[in-house]
Amino acid sequence: MAAAHLELRHCAAPLLSFPPLPPPPSSNPSLLLPLRRRAPSLPPLRLILRRSSLSAAAFIPSSAAASDPDKLLEKKKGSQLRKRVIFGLGIGFGAGGAVLAGGWVFTLLIAAAVLAAAREYFELVRSRGISEGMTPPPRYVSRVCSVICALMPILTLYFGHIDVSVTSSTFLVAIALILQRGNPRFAQLSSAVFGLFYCGYLPCFWVKLRCGLAAPALNTKLAHCWPVVLGGPAHWTVGLVATFISISSIIAADTFAFLGGKAFGSTPLTNISPKKTLEGAFAGLTGCIIVTVLLAKVLCWPTSLISATAFGVLNFVGSLFGDLIESMIKRDAGVKDSGSLIPGHGGILDRVDSYVFTGALCYSFVKIALPLFGV
Repeated sequence: MAAAHLELRHCAAPLLSFPPLPPPPSSNPSLLLPLRRRAPSLPPLRLILRRSSLSAAAFIPSSAAASDPDKLLEKKKGSQLRKRVIFGLGIGFGAGGAVLAGGWVFTLLIAAAVLAAAREYFELVRSRGISEGMTPPPRYVSRVCSVICALMPILTLYFGHIDVSVTSSTFLVAIALILQRGNPRFAQLSSAVFGLFYCGYLPCFWVKLRCGLAAPALNTKLAHCWPVVLGGPAHWTVGLVATFISISSIIAADTFAFLGGKAFGSTPLTNISPKKTLEGAFAGLTGCIIVTVLLAKVLCWPTSLISATAFGVLNFVGSLFGDLIESMIKRDAGVKDSGSLIPGHGGILDRVDSYVFTGALCYSFVKIALPLFGV
């Protein structure tokens, strides 16, 4: 037994001379530490849900994915329509009150609108689309012309006429352009003079129509029940009735033309304004005549059906071509709206373009044509 034990000890001695084997990884905590650091941590449940929703959105059809931009576009259009209606009603009630008041209230409103319209007109003239083919007037001339245009309605109410002031202002503008530094151009004079005519002279006829025709409308039944505090029966003059019918018929023409063109429009009216159609123009003419005849029956002015129909046709022609002329100016300028003064509507020229020529036509009709038909 002793010999066997000794032999076993001698055989084990060489085995103990080798270096000891490293312990297994599970028993060495220093080797497990890097593995624990490298082990990815599980994301939270909210991140998992978000990733799953993104991955699921990749499989949504294109028509459903495009629904969100369509909804945003519809929401934007709804907001613009809401602004358009709100500000349109505000402008309508304000203008109606000014027409009913007459005098300086109506004149100052016209002067304020003329000043804003003149500024927009001269900015359109200075725009890139128009200025590339011509030389616009200097800025100081444009500002002076805008002020002159705003003073014209006030001078019309004070003096009763506007011919002398228009001639004098045109002569002064011509002198200012000739004496300017550099090389004066005829395009500067033509654009400035047309601005005085378009933005200053023509709107003055609304003052002459509302405030100049002071003869009482004797046949108007509404005048007999009008309160004395507000002027009594004498407040309802021919000018008030003619202005009220003309503005109402223009609004009807624009409304019927829009609805008729949207429902039945297929034939373009002109290249100046591609959205206008013959069907819309016919609907606007029909609506304008209907509203004019109905108001003429209610207000008993004008008394004959022929004169009321002719008055409606004249209002429609003036509003249509006034709109087209302003569209032509904007098209040459390369802009959609003349300005951004009225939210949802654009500039002041975009709202009053249908009224620019109509005032002069209505005043001439009342002073010249109506005596031929009989009031």
